[in-house]
Amino acid sequence: MASSKDYLQFVLEQLSELNDISYRAMMGEYILYYRGKIVGGIYDDRLLVKPIKSAVAYMQNPLYELPYDGAKEMLLVDNIDSKGYLAGLFNAMYDELPAPKSKKKRQTI
Repeated sequence: MASSKDYLQFVLEQLSELNDISYRAMMGEYILYYRGKIVGGIYDDRLLVKPIKSAVAYMQNPLYELPYDGAKEMLLVDNIDSKGYLAGLFNAMYDELPAPKSKKKRQTI
């Protein structure tokens, strides 16, 4: 099941206290970026983030869920009604998130 644009807009509004939040649509779902780093995504109208140590420590009782069949587990963010909580979570995660991978140039023949 694909995520709705209404849910995406709700999540983006909840993240409005943060600067440089962006997203990319991918196969009916949305990948979320914070200051250029992938922090998680919206899958089946659920906000899921990477299960890194800082996120696990920030969340009191983290729940692990699969974004889709065959994927690695991610953390379900169930407190999306609190803008402050979301801002704190994303800020806590930022330093631990991997830097974006550089895109390789395609060779032409």
